[in-house]
Amino acid sequence: MVFVRYVLNHNTIWQTDFVTYSLVAATFVGSPYVLMLRGHVNVDVLPLYSGPALRYWLALFSSLLSLAFCIAMAVLTYQFWHEAWQERWVSDTMWRARLWIPYSSMPIGLGVMSLQCLTDLMSLVSGREPPFGMTSGHR
Repeated sequence: MVFVRYVLNHNTIWQTDFVTYSLVAATFVGSPYVLMLRGHVNVDVLPLYSGPALRYWLALFSSLLSLAFCIAMAVLTYQFWHEAWQERWVSDTMWRARLWIPYSSMPIGLGVMSLQCLTDLMSLVSGREPPFGMTSGHR
């Protein structure tokens, strides 16, 4: 960027926009993968000291709540993306990037996240996955 700006004397405003949009896309599109690997940070004090029955109900409640949140956010971000696409929004910088392109990462990522939450819920209910990944021996 320094070379392009000072040696070639070209504008570099597009780089800041591109980096910002790329970070947002990486966050939204990468989140379902992190959830699948259980790579997220969580506080499991209550499930750790709960019995198997309460642990199951806590996991069920949190899975349903997560699924509802992801679906609601997927719908809202789809509406936001659709408005940007229909109204032909562009960025306010001189790059004038079409905003529907970077905004598409939000409904896509949250849609896939909803599917991952649904998969986790089905694994919990079917018994393929123990609640919070803890077997009954944890206590």
